[in-house]
Amino acid sequence: MLNSSEVSYFTLSGYLDTGRLRYLYFSIAVCVYVCILAANVLLTVVICVNRSLHEPMYMFLCSLFVNELYGSTGLFPLLLVQILSDVHTVSAPLCFLQVFCIYTYGGIEILNLAVMSYDRYVAICFPLQYSSLMTPRKVFLLIALTWFVPSLAMVLLVSLSVRLQLCGNIIHRVYCGNYSIVKLSCSDTGINNIYGLVYTVISIMTPFVLILYTYIQILRICFSGSRRTRQKAISTCTPHLASIFNFCFGCCFQILQSRFELQRVPLVLGIFLSLYFLTFQPLLNPLLYGLKMNKIRDACKRLTGAGKVHAQTF
Repeated sequence: MLNSSEVSYFTLSGYLDTGRLRYLYFSIAVCVYVCILAANVLLTVVICVNRSLHEPMYMFLCSLFVNELYGSTGLFPLLLVQILSDVHTVSAPLCFLQVFCIYTYGGIEILNLAVMSYDRYVAICFPLQYSSLMTPRKVFLLIALTWFVPSLAMVLLVSLSVRLQLCGNIIHRVYCGNYSIVKLSCSDTGINNIYGLVYTVISIMTPFVLILYTYIQILRICFSGSRRTRQKAISTCTPHLASIFNFCFGCCFQILQSRFELQRVPLVLGIFLSLYFLTFQPLLNPLLYGLKMNKIRDACKRLTGAGKVHAQTF
């Protein structure tokens, strides 16, 4: 038996022997990563440099875009290296770092979406009190908690995994997962399982209940309000709801795949779905909010237009 601190590397066995096709997959992965970086960086910059967007809703969006950059960076650099590599190994410290990044990303994402639903609830249900209820201090506090709570929880999770005694070092996935490491243990994993299960339930159910409550109240106001109120609610809530459904789909499959052996799922489909919430969510959110929300779309046009004018005059 080896303590996980004595294991120098893990082997990721989820990669297929693709031969020359590896260069095609590498090119596709690079394109996806570049698109994620470009879209999320652009919208983050747009929100930061435009004073007209320094409102609570856009500050939460900025936090969301930064998290997309954080989560995809926790996946893609190592994924790109592994696609081109013949030996799919990763050092133990880097593996645990990836576990921390990916799991923290998921926790921050769902909390951020819950905070955004609360913001929409206040804006639609209490429009006259919105400015007094969503003060800059409260917005900062909500964003800080959104990042701090999952980070602290993941520090504890990774600390529990590091202390385990392992009987192997083969992870049957294309990236490092905490439960995959726990399953390699020869020692008692009761604390790890209990903590992981409790955190998963709390981190999903608490934001989900908040999101459900806020949208029930929003729907109540919409049905009893004017046509203008309904149009405002639809225009601001549609991208948010689409983002929630997309993330929940990817997250649910990720949990099922990590906790249960889904033997009937084809290997290629399993790999695709395991990467879904780490690739399509960071790609989808900039499209949803950048195209749907007029203020962001207009600010993007002004920013890119200003850049073209500057280039021409130079």
